[in-house]
Amino acid sequence: MTVIGWIQAIVFFLLVLALTKPIGSYMFRVFDGQKTWLSPLLRPVERLIYRIGGVREDEEMTWYAYAFAMLAFSVVSFAYLYVLLRTQKWLPFNPQHFDNMTPDLAFNTAISFTTNTNWQFYSGENALSYLSQMAGLAWHNFVSAGVGIAIAVAVVRGVARTSVKTLGNFWVDLTRCCLYVLLPISIVVGLYFVAAGMPQNLHAYQDAVSIEGFKQTLTGGPMASQEVIKELGTNGGGFVNANSASPNENPTALTNLVELVLIFLLGAGLTYTYGKMVKDTRQGWAIFTAMAILFFAGFMLAYWAEAQGNPLVHAMGVAGGNMEGKECRFGISASALFATVTTDTSCGAVNSWHDSFMPLGGLVPLVNMQLGEIVFGGVGSGLYGMIVFVVLTVFIAGLMVGRTPEYLGKKIERREVQFAILAALVTPVLCLVPTAVAAIIPPGLATLNNGGPHGFSEILYAFTSTNANNGSAFGGLGPNLFYNIVTGTNMMFGRFAVAIPALALAGALAGKTSVPEGPGTFTTHSGIFVALLIGVIVIVGALTFLPADSLGPIVEHLLLLQGNTY
Repeated sequence: MTVIGWIQAIVFFLLVLALTKPIGSYMFRVFDGQKTWLSPLLRPVERLIYRIGGVREDEEMTWYAYAFAMLAFSVVSFAYLYVLLRTQKWLPFNPQHFDNMTPDLAFNTAISFTTNTNWQFYSGENALSYLSQMAGLAWHNFVSAGVGIAIAVAVVRGVARTSVKTLGNFWVDLTRCCLYVLLPISIVVGLYFVAAGMPQNLHAYQDAVSIEGFKQTLTGGPMASQEVIKELGTNGGGFVNANSASPNENPTALTNLVELVLIFLLGAGLTYTYGKMVKDTRQGWAIFTAMAILFFAGFMLAYWAEAQGNPLVHAMGVAGGNMEGKECRFGISASALFATVTTDTSCGAVNSWHDSFMPLGGLVPLVNMQLGEIVFGGVGSGLYGMIVFVVLTVFIAGLMVGRTPEYLGKKIERREVQFAILAALVTPVLCLVPTAVAAIIPPGLATLNNGGPHGFSEILYAFTSTNANNGSAFGGLGPNLFYNIVTGTNMMFGRFAVAIPALALAGALAGKTSVPEGPGTFTTHSGIFVALLIGVIVIVGALTFLPADSLGPIVEHLLLLQGNTY
């Protein structure tokens, strides 16, 4: 661990902190329907979209109508991408003449990008045409992120409103998110990425001979435009298999920093948007603080574990950290930081190979996802996932003091707690059960590159990542029909089985009347509440997975100290 390594992390976090209020205030104005500095340019486009789509922007939806619209849009999005992947061979912008995807892999990929997971059981530069990359994956990177933010805004409206049945209009929220938030930032930063050296073209791949005389194929394509939305929308799916470890996708240390900031930008900003919408910014900063503490705890463990290096190498008299699987341009600290950030959110982009991390270093990304990715989280999904934990925390605090729990003037009763528990149970059930099945059946073991606890970690990581809609992987697990179908189904439930109870919770809260605070009201923006919230997250999230994690990275670490590797 070095001073420079810590400075990198601190500078990154200070940038995120400085941008949280401005971007949060801007998003509040966008979703509140107020005029912004982009309105003169984009408002006519917005109206045209509504006219073409037959949307009445002043017509609001109940929580179940909002959920139905979200599901309908997602089904159509899935079908569109599936057909595109199954027919790309006969479509234009395919200079490498890539074949159509197989049915099971197209199913897995279409669900992956529809659910903002971007799990990739293929090598992008060897499987997808430019049309599939641009009109398929990049388009989904925008709209799947927009869907997540729209759901979060609807959930916050449910918390903020009283005695109503509506949560807004899904089509309006989705349109405004893509048009006013995602697109402008992507255009500006995308142009910077092109200037920094990322390819942005439609050329066929070029063959070249290196100075040493080796023949190389240089990958081209529209990378920069996809790179920016992959990070901003916490999607994570790379244009090439090496993802952000590739010099094409991540040319310099500065682009690496910009990508990190993009990953946290909207998730952090939404906490301030939340405070503005509930008319108490202290509530948003309390959530931000809890997220920040969990982020630094994860980064410190990951950085320490990687900087310590392999004890078996140290026993041979060689000092130093673990550089295996790291991008040598950025080093251990930047790799540990990227791994922490990308799994705190639902991004899944990587600039190093998580499969090559030390056991405790690999445990950090795994636990980050097992928490439900609520540490800033996926765009939108991190906030509404955190609100679920806030409701559970308020309920537990009420039980501790022996009074009806309240949150922002609303009583938290049985119905709200049931919805919150239902959302919170999705992650452990859909991570642990498929892992147990895959670990004992031949198809689940057929494509493992490692045995013992590390092989188990690969399986556990795959189902945790797909259910958490993250998309990163321990690279030792290969695809087959079983994993394509089961992980695809897991991604679908990981997205919608959390979003729908969260919307139902919002609908229940929106219909409640507000009661004035009394002397016994539990303050939900204090340091005590932040500590209690973190405790609930750790107990409900992390400790649920402790037995499984003990069979994987924890026991692997203990065996490594005894000289055993896998």
